[in-house]
Amino acid sequence: MEDRAATDPDGSSSLPQQRFYLNINGFLKMQQDNTIRFTVGNELLSLIPRYFVNAPSRPLWYTVDQAPVLLLGGIPNEKSVLLTDTSFEDFYIVELNIDSCWVGSFYCPQTSFTATIHDAIATESTLFIRQNQLVYYFTGTYSILQENTSSGSWVRVLANECIKKLCPVELHSNGSEYVMALTTGKNEGYVHFGTITDGRVSFEMLPRQWSVCKGIQEANCSIIWAVFSGADINDLLLLVERRNPPARKRSLVVGYNLVTEELSILYEIPEFIPDARGLEFLMLQRAEPYTSTPLVPKGMFYNPYNKLLFIWGNFLLQSYDLENYIYLADFPKESTIKYLVNSFRGDLAIVTETEEIWYLLEGSYQVYKLFPSAGWEVLISLQAMHQSSLYTSSETMVTLFYEHSKLYQLVYLMKGPESRLVKRLVPVEQLLVYLKLNNSHVLERQGNYLAPTFTSFCPFTVMRLQDLPNPQRYTRQERYRALPPRVLESSGFHSENSLAIYQGLVYYLLWLHSKYDKPYADPVHDPTWRWWKNKKQDQSYYFYLASNRQSTGGVYIEMDSYEKIYNLQPEAELPERIFLDKGATYSFSVFLTARGQAFRIKPALGSPFFLESQLGLGVVLADPNCLEVMVSQSVLINRNSLFFEVMLKDKSVCFDQGISGHHLKRTSVLVKVVGSAGHCFQNTHQGQRVQGNVMVPVLIGCPPGKRLAFDITFTLNYNRVVNKRYFDCVQVDPEMPCFLFRDILYPFFLIQDLVTGDSGSFQGRYVLKVVGGGPTLDTIRDYTEEEIYRYNNPLDKTHSLIWTAKNRTTMEDLAFNLMPGQRLGIEWLCLENSPCHDTVPRSIFAPEFFFKVLVSNRGVDKSTYCDYQLVFLLHIHGLPLSARQSFFFLMVSASIFVGLVALYLMICFLWPFVVKACNVLRWKINNIMAQESYCSYTSSSRVFSVPSNIPSRVLSNAPSKAPSNIPSKAPSKVPSEVPSKAGCKVAEKGKVEPEQT
Repeated sequence: MEDRAATDPDGSSSLPQQRFYLNINGFLKMQQDNTIRFTVGNELLSLIPRYFVNAPSRPLWYTVDQAPVLLLGGIPNEKSVLLTDTSFEDFYIVELNIDSCWVGSFYCPQTSFTATIHDAIATESTLFIRQNQLVYYFTGTYSILQENTSSGSWVRVLANECIKKLCPVELHSNGSEYVMALTTGKNEGYVHFGTITDGRVSFEMLPRQWSVCKGIQEANCSIIWAVFSGADINDLLLLVERRNPPARKRSLVVGYNLVTEELSILYEIPEFIPDARGLEFLMLQRAEPYTSTPLVPKGMFYNPYNKLLFIWGNFLLQSYDLENYIYLADFPKESTIKYLVNSFRGDLAIVTETEEIWYLLEGSYQVYKLFPSAGWEVLISLQAMHQSSLYTSSETMVTLFYEHSKLYQLVYLMKGPESRLVKRLVPVEQLLVYLKLNNSHVLERQGNYLAPTFTSFCPFTVMRLQDLPNPQRYTRQERYRALPPRVLESSGFHSENSLAIYQGLVYYLLWLHSKYDKPYADPVHDPTWRWWKNKKQDQSYYFYLASNRQSTGGVYIEMDSYEKIYNLQPEAELPERIFLDKGATYSFSVFLTARGQAFRIKPALGSPFFLESQLGLGVVLADPNCLEVMVSQSVLINRNSLFFEVMLKDKSVCFDQGISGHHLKRTSVLVKVVGSAGHCFQNTHQGQRVQGNVMVPVLIGCPPGKRLAFDITFTLNYNRVVNKRYFDCVQVDPEMPCFLFRDILYPFFLIQDLVTGDSGSFQGRYVLKVVGGGPTLDTIRDYTEEEIYRYNNPLDKTHSLIWTAKNRTTMEDLAFNLMPGQRLGIEWLCLENSPCHDTVPRSIFAPEFFFKVLVSNRGVDKSTYCDYQLVFLLHIHGLPLSARQSFFFLMVSASIFVGLVALYLMICFLWPFVVKACNVLRWKINNIMAQESYCSYTSSSRVFSVPSNIPSRVLSNAPSKAPSNIPSKAPSKVPSEVPSKAGCKVAEKGKVEPEQT
């Protein structure tokens, strides 16, 4: 939310001092004066000590790996929360904009009112809070959500209900997140189950038919806690307290299935705490002795990975199957658990009402007290020697949470005016080592002084993981290499220009990553291929420019520095998670060197002796019906060691089909060395870590990053060879080549792994359907279900088929063409009732058509868990004309041809007459022009006066002489009267008389 410039230890800034705000959490808003404010409330600038001093700690509830912000309430008598988007590296105190009303009634028995935010839950897009009996939610503003999903303000939900508690669901499933609200009053015995999908919030009251109390035939009961097992199981586990009679309260674990709506009692919790009699744990079988201390349940926690259920209060019970329960006797009955914190990697932290911190390794039965303890005192002493600012003698814990498998505390340090809220690491492994050293040393005399001698309870000295496969195939993490450009200046320091160039390069790399997921596969299976494909041949030239410091911008960009990494090597440890497709395996080896003598020789029947190993490796499966494990042991006597080969395999029975990365089944595998839990540690460059007890989450289903693509390159080459020709469209589109209607189309598809870079031909079965189309890209429409059935059904009798398959295999239930992973061709038909039958050409070329094709393997391919669905466009040209269109074009063409022939004959027949008429017309035009010239000459000669002494007869007998400008071919006779522009008439006897006007 706020970014400050980095500073050196002496206070100088290595970068310019800048601050800028980013709306990365969806709960910020830009004001008109370019300032940022919170949309959920008003920021409080002061950190008042009474907010935290002597205030009890509270759990931090959020959707793991999904929530962009964390929300923490519990500030006494204040409607304020702690809000952070950096896991409390920095934080803000925000006073919420809620009405804070208190609705008390006969069905909502509230005895007091407080402004405290009791429960707060953060999901990916929505925040939930509870104040008194009221529940509010706020949906943030995110670009990926629709505009109408953002609430813009706090919305009160379940307004007619009295909510006594919110229960979180830490893990998302099926693309949704969940939250549960427990009621009291008139709807006691019901649970309001909330679903958050794409920012939309909806609640449903469960059970649907009747209340839990009625379902278990109890007149008076109350739901204390609720947990959701996940969408793959759809079980709601309820902790129910029976109050009949009120003097004796008994608790039950009740299960409710959201699909079958079956309600059943899973377990009846004992009334008193069992007497373990010095044992670490006790299996409850109703025959064990009990103490007189009442057993008071407070809540439950369920881990969907290892199917481990914890019931806690002033005790701690755990169960792997919801039927058999184990009492962990190391936790004292004098303490009461307030909340649990789970890392979902095999660690569990416990916080009590007195702010004690306990620790448990899942899969073991020993509970360790971390605070207060002798190990914590040693830690405080060492931190005081180092003058650490994160520890003081007076402090208050605000919350406890896991981040990246590490346990952290949010602590308020009281140092007078310098009091502050800090986030600090809880060094669990280091505290356990201090505890072991304090409890396992003895003083032995060596000469004149006593020396401590420590005893190690770890059964091995060396543990190594070997033969690990490349992790990317199983962790499904896509990685890129993007090195900054080289600065050509002599100083070698980056400038604002070079940093801006680097930022643009990284942005463009991410843009290529997002644009790579397209239907048509590139010739090279790499998103960065298009970046350098036209510049790779000039790489040496760019290097030459950089060597002479003549590169543009003063930086040199190496093409090989921006690439996708496909061959990441393992780091001698198990991956953080494992994705398994149908029948997939994961193999590794474990090398153990024993402490002391590893083997003992014992006699055996039928042989002289046999070796008994002191080391044992166990592999615990959370779902033995879904996974199987094979372990082989090799004895290395000369090295006092054992070598185990472990192979984990999916049984191909626990999952149907799903979209890549969705609807995965959660399970886990626990690899442990017998007797090592809490006793074995390893020193690494990152500090100490627990050894010999590793829990790895396993996700069964279609792994993320796998997709189906149209192999256009191989399709073109194969069709060109088989059909012995290939005709592309007149207007060539490199991104979408054309196919000729008359040719058999042989499509090929690829299964591309975007994580590992693998790309191979799809060999499974699939169904191909035409689901849309149009003569142009702008007129493509999606067909209805009924149209899709008619256009693709090979058994259709309505003459609506668009295509048919050669050597087709027909599905019995859907009657669609089933295409096996072979080279089967598609023959285009376009029968008379199909949409492509009567296509009108839009130019002089043959008609074209764009087919929207769906390829899916759902329900027909049993070789994978992946539900591949590919929708792409096929451009087909050269479609034949229908009979009506052919007749129409024939008539038009014939008419034009006949018209042209008739016109030609007409021209040939009339041409002589036309020529003669043109000559006559030209002769007449010439005569008119000559007469006009003569008339103009004679009119102008009359301007001169005639002498009076000349008799008129002389003039009449004088020969007429034509002007020199009259052509010689002029006719000797002129018409009796011809109009003239000169305003005269030519008389029959050659006299010129003026025209009467």
